Amino acid sequence: MAHLRHPEQGPAPGGPRPTRRTAALALVSAALAVAAAPAAAAAPRPAPSRAPLPGAPSGPGAARSALTRALDTLVTRHGIPGVAAEVTDPRHGRWSAARGLADLTSRRPMRAEDRFRIGSVSKTFTATVVVQLAAEGRIGLDAPVERYLPGLLRGAGHDGRTVTVRQLLQHTSGLPDHVESVTGLPVGAWRYRHFEPRELIATALAMPRPDKPWHYSTTNALVAGLVVEKVTGRGVEEEVTRRIIRPLGLRDTYWPGDATRIRGPHSRSYFTGPGAPGGAPPRTDGTEWNMTFGGAGGALVSTPSDLNRFLGALSGGELLPARFVAEMRRTVPADPERLWPGARYGLGLIASPLECGGWWWGHAGTVPGGHRALVATGPGGRGVALALTAVPATDRAEQDFRAAVSAALCTADHTTGHPEETS
Repeated sequence: MAHLRHPEQGPAPGGPRPTRRTAALALVSAALAVAAAPAAAAAPRPAPSRAPLPGAPSGPGAARSALTRALDTLVTRHGIPGVAAEVTDPRHGRWSAARGLADLTSRRPMRAEDRFRIGSVSKTFTATVVVQLAAEGRIGLDAPVERYLPGLLRGAGHDGRTVTVRQLLQHTSGLPDHVESVTGLPVGAWRYRHFEPRELIATALAMPRPDKPWHYSTTNALVAGLVVEKVTGRGVEEEVTRRIIRPLGLRDTYWPGDATRIRGPHSRSYFTGPGAPGGAPPRTDGTEWNMTFGGAGGALVSTPSDLNRFLGALSGGELLPARFVAEMRRTVPADPERLWPGARYGLGLIASPLECGGWWWGHAGTVPGGHRALVATGPGGRGVALALTAVPATDRAEQDFRAAVSAALCTADHTTGHPEETS
């Protein structure tokens, strides 16, 4: 919800990037968490020569070849069962590539059209609705949370009178991340159970306060969702559906609620269990999961195509007036231990430097059952959305995952520029 921090064999739905420590935690079922944000990475080393893998790319030459090599690396070198990507390009249209398997049991090839859990990319949908309401004059971005949710944020040094809506969306609120508490429990104790947002917020408020000014926390998205509900009289899931999913025709994007199965054609997802002999831990199917623990910050199901359509519409001004898109792109430095060096965070958007110069805008997500997502747009208007059926388990694998973004977006005609800083 990433974060599901990106359980990411890392952190929570859509949250901090996976590190060696978080990757190790993700290998133990009792410590799964949801990771969210994408990171800038070194270019992947050339993939070793292997027999062709299931799935065949189509699209313009250079970018297609570079992205295909990056996907091959994730499957052949890092053991991700299945990977898929869709690229949208203003000049060359839409094309996709896929490698590996969507289902290890049936041996069904991976497809870019398959649905999957997008984890913390859900945060960008929720943030967009909050900013839409700000554009309508119904929410003040710099108004205190207390104005909308009196008494919700109290105790242990937290005070809703001093936390603003902007800080929720920017992860500068000082709220702990409830996902870290939930995922510390045995998986069987929470995988299939329902959670209420206020229950999870109370869990977060009982946790130690973060010691840094920027702290990725799915709890922020839950509070933002309750602000939306207070202002509109409808749940944030309904507002996202009404304002974004239906108008954009995102037919494969939906909130699953308490349903643990993914509807329609979808890839399976896998997480690794504790230590098998020979350094090859067994994979457990984690597709079925109750995602209410991620809620507004990590529960959505989607496809690469729908993610590209959403982010393209957001970047292109279909969902917000230009000045409010600019508000979402006002950034603060992100903690490199929670994201990665050079990354910045706006209002539900990550800005990350590209290897070829310039920046990509978007978000990443992970869920504890294994799906990993990333959607990004580059300076030239090209977009890419990635779907993995397992979370990269090492720093090198995570770097190569993020390098696939540069492989898709880096072109000779990109322009540079820097995200605006919040003063």
